[in-house]
Amino acid sequence: MKPNDTRPDGQAVRSRHGRGRMYRQAGFTLIELLIVLAIIGILAAVAQPNLRRSIIRAREAVLLEDLYQIRDAIDQYYADNGKYPDELTAMISEEERSKSYLREIPKDPFTGEADWITVTLEGEEGLEEGEGGVFDVHSASELVAVDGTPYNTW
Repeated sequence: MKPNDTRPDGQAVRSRHGRGRMYRQAGFTLIELLIVLAIIGILAAVAQPNLRRSIIRAREAVLLEDLYQIRDAIDQYYADNGKYPDELTAMISEEERSKSYLREIPKDPFTGEADWITVTLEGEEGLEEGEGGVFDVHSASELVAVDGTPYNTW
């Protein structure tokens, strides 16, 4: 070492490029960054199908709950009035909320609309005129569930 290579406290000072040695600065190399990006890409590619499947399963759970709530409201309407409602909107009373069986007709999670397929009793044997009405609902979606059954048969 040269005499000028010491600090006042006696510590040796090394130059950054001194005698062929290069001191590494803080940070990541390009190779390290590329490896990390490749790992993130692989994880994202593996997780994407699972994400889509969970979104579909969540929509299926919402559909099942909506169908249960509508069918339960239809049964309550029948128990109170002795007949099924003529249409789904008959179970909602805007004037008197205490007489409503539903707050609103839920939207089908697959179609995004309140476009349910209604099944009526009209034409059944033993029914008097005007006794028909909506006694069941199904989804209007033409899609098929994860288990292979069409949503409009649920």
